[in-house]
Order: sequence, then C-alpha cells, then structure tokens
Amino acid sequence: MTTRFRIFRIARMLLGLACALGATAPASAQPAFPTKPVTLIVPFAPGGGNDILARLIAPQMSKQLGQPVVIENRPGAGGNLGADLVAHAPADGYTLVIASSQITMNPYLGMKVPFQIERDFEPVGLIGSVPLMLVANPDQPYRTLAEFMAYSKAHPGKISYSSPGPGTPQHLAGEVFARMNKTELLHVPYRGTGPSITDLMGGQVQVSFATFASAIQYVRTGKLRALGIAGKRRTPLMPDLPSFDEAGLKGYDAELWYSLLAPAKTPRPVVDKLNAALLTALKAPEVVEQFHKQGFEAKGSTPDELRAYIVRELARWQRVIRDNDIKVAM
Repeated sequence: MTTRFRIFRIARMLLGLACALGATAPASAQPAFPTKPVTLIVPFAPGGGNDILARLIAPQMSKQLGQPVVIENRPGAGGNLGADLVAHAPADGYTLVIASSQITMNPYLGMKVPFQIERDFEPVGLIGSVPLMLVANPDQPYRTLAEFMAYSKAHPGKISYSSPGPGTPQHLAGEVFARMNKTELLHVPYRGTGPSITDLMGGQVQVSFATFASAIQYVRTGKLRALGIAGKRRTPLMPDLPSFDEAGLKGYDAELWYSLLAPAKTPRPVVDKLNAALLTALKAPEVVEQFHKQGFEAKGSTPDELRAYIVRELARWQRVIRDNDIKVAM
C-alpha cells in the first residue's frame, strides 16, 4: 500500500466520521428554550381580568425561564384579534395568549372566528378563575340584587349594561340574566374592561357584569355598588353579597376562567417547560397574596387537563348559547 493511498483512506475515514458527527450535532447542539424574550398577548385592553393576571404571572415566569416575558395588549373582536395573532404565530413557544372563557363561547355566537380552538392552539395550563359580579352606578335607585331584579322587570329595555366587548363572558352574563329574569337589558359593548368600568362610574350606563378583580377596588371606595355574585355561590371575600342562584336564578353560572395557550404544534418539551414555569409562578407568595386579594382562585393544570377542560367548556357554552338564543353581530 503506497503512502499516497494510505493518506487517501485516512482522509476518507475522517470525512465519514465528520459527516456522522455532523448528522447528530444539531440535536445535541440545539439551544435550550428560551433564548430570547417570550411575548404574552393579552387580547383585551388594560384593566380587565386577562390583563391583571398577565401582569401577576409574567414576572414570576420570567424568573423561571431566565428571559423576559413581555406583555402586549391586542384588544378587539371579543378577544378574537389577539387570539388569532397567536394562532398564526410560529410554533416555537415565544408567542403565547392568556385566554379566558370567551374563547369557548365565540364559535357559537354567530361571529366570525378566524381560528379553531382545538386545531390551532396548544394548551399550556389553566391559570385561575374569578367570579363575575353585578355592579351598579351608586346613583341608581336599586341597592340590592332583589331590588335590581324587580326594577329590571318593571322597566324592560330601560337599563343599559356595559361589557368589554360583544361575545365576552360579561356580555353573555347579561344576556342570560335578562332571559332568566324575564326582562330586557340594553347591551353597550366597549373595547376592554377599563373603559367599560369608567363609563359605568360616569353614569353613561347603569350596571355592568364585571370580574370581581376589575371592580372590587371601586366597590371598596364607594364609586360602584355591588349587587350580587353572578354564579352559584358567594365569594368569601364578600360573604354578605348574595349569589344569583340563591336569589332565584337557579343554575346560573358565569364564573370566568383563564388559561395559557401556545400555537398548535409547539414542541411538547417547550410546552412542558412553559407549564412548569406557570405552575411555579402560581405558587409564588406574592402571586398567591394578590390572587386572594383580588378574588382570583389559582387553578393550575397539566396541558392535557386543560385540553379536556376546553372540550367540556365548548360543549357547555354551545348549550347555554343555543338554549338562550344568543347571537352577536360583528
């Protein structure tokens, strides 16, 4: 064997080894997620439940992920605008949405929904829930839930209520209340909870079905009057406030829940890392304290548990919307 041929064989062996190493290098050299900031889309204006929760969990998730979690408010179309942005974002875990119950209501309201929940999103985990509270401008003549129910029956179509937008849980809460109480309410939609509450305090509308978290500070300062909890049970934070169920609207349940979603086909290791960061954030003492103070109940779940929960909620709201003949023009 000539020296030249020997050198050729060695070179060929080295080339083959390099190719083999090159084939496996990308998997082992793949940088760990995340390597840049994560964007958390809030599909409503500042001031609502989605926004409050996002600003509570984002700093804690940043600590766990080692990268900033940047909040962007993208309100519009009953939450569909912001959700659609995430549905069509790259499936890499860097763009998430904090979605509330409305995402399981919108498909049945007659509005144009540019995505399918089960097809276009990867569940990350449940965040929490909060009761809806019926609040009134303090200048109104009704001071209790019973008085409001009687007044609204006696004045059908004369009472206006605000919501963060058409198709939101707050909107549906008013529609279901009107049908169960056999009256009519005038719905006035806004672009977010903040302006909805502001106009209520200003007297442009008379009542609102607001999240406990977004309204409680104004109730405590006397700028709003709390009438009742729009659900089956009272809240321990205001135990004297009656629930709709005990006031005679049996079966009424409009509790809001919030979840974290990623684009469909986001890799499971990335989803699991986001889920772990979320669950750790929910246990942080400062987050626990703020949840309790503002009326939220921390939930937490695995991605698979959230997927099953969404399926159940889709079926529930389809039935509620159909039985109450609720449609939204968009």
